[in-house]
Amino acid sequence: MASISFPFLDIIYSAFFFLLLFSFFHLSSASQHYTAIFSFGDSLSDAGNLLVNGTPPELTTARSPYGMTFFRRPTGRCSNGRLIVDFLAEEFGLPLPPPSQVRKHNFHKGANFAITGASALDFSFFKSKGLVDKIWNSGSLSTQIQWFESLKPSLCRTELACKDYFGKSLFVVGEFGGNDYNAPLFSGRKMSEVKTYVPHVIASISRGIERLISHGAKDLVVPGVLPIGCFPLYLTLYGTKNRADYNPRTGCLRRFNALAFRHNMLLRQELEKLQRRHPGTRIMYGDYYTPTVRFVLSPTRFGFSNGPLKACCGAGGEGSYNFNMKAKCGERGARVCRNPSTYVSWDGIHLTEAAYRSIARSWLKGPYADPPILR
Repeated sequence: MASISFPFLDIIYSAFFFLLLFSFFHLSSASQHYTAIFSFGDSLSDAGNLLVNGTPPELTTARSPYGMTFFRRPTGRCSNGRLIVDFLAEEFGLPLPPPSQVRKHNFHKGANFAITGASALDFSFFKSKGLVDKIWNSGSLSTQIQWFESLKPSLCRTELACKDYFGKSLFVVGEFGGNDYNAPLFSGRKMSEVKTYVPHVIASISRGIERLISHGAKDLVVPGVLPIGCFPLYLTLYGTKNRADYNPRTGCLRRFNALAFRHNMLLRQELEKLQRRHPGTRIMYGDYYTPTVRFVLSPTRFGFSNGPLKACCGAGGEGSYNFNMKAKCGERGARVCRNPSTYVSWDGIHLTEAAYRSIARSWLKGPYADPPILR
């Protein structure tokens, strides 16, 4: 029996298939469009808030050669160029989020509330621990969210409009935690005490996320902390002659990286709880730790041809890590390398623009964001 064809039905099925295909790609691309980016954090994210009311004379990050690679001048960013939040903004065709404390600025496409020295915990916590002298600004996470809430009326007029607007924005909440641990560590407190701070830090970050969600935030990237045991600063200050104190593969200090690892583990567990509690949101963990360790293990694979544990800007080749507390980047006696893009560390405690670019890509497309920002 001869087969019977139905050309009209074939056309209908084909049209339906292409309509579905078009709808899929349309929705997929639309989900990656953000109205604005709002960033919170410390010196890994600060775009100049610490400089808005005048430059503290002791602040070396406001001096040359900071900003030399991209901006050609110091901007308040603690690197030679752009930071991760800047690369995220560029990916979505948005302007680099400006410092939120700048007056009479249009923040409809985003704002950066981060400030150098910020902590997750409030000043009162450190006061109770006798660590007041190690916390030198009041820009904690809760304070930054207060700044956000003060700005909110200029961004949207009604709660419904705000929910819609913030639901189409990307929120980058952190990194927070680094300064919470620096304060006691630099004060000589025992590691056993510092480890007890971790649950308090995680709880503070969690409260901040809940607060932003209550305003309508839906897409939130929450970064963990860096492997501080690989920082030239820590390697210089806390170096020992005991080989057992170092990871044999990386050369990083074990106990400091163990602290960072614990923070990140507890943070991820908390983010999973928040995601279950708020199914209408997308809470993404941004991993600083793993890619930075990979830079140390396989530097040339990522384009870093110089020692991954050496600072680009520092004590002019002094010591194993090119870091000296008496000749920090921006101070007299310090020198800057010729090509910062070949270094992982910029000044001994912050990364270079090249390192931030690589991590930003891994957050956008994977594998170092869970889930990746680009769906």
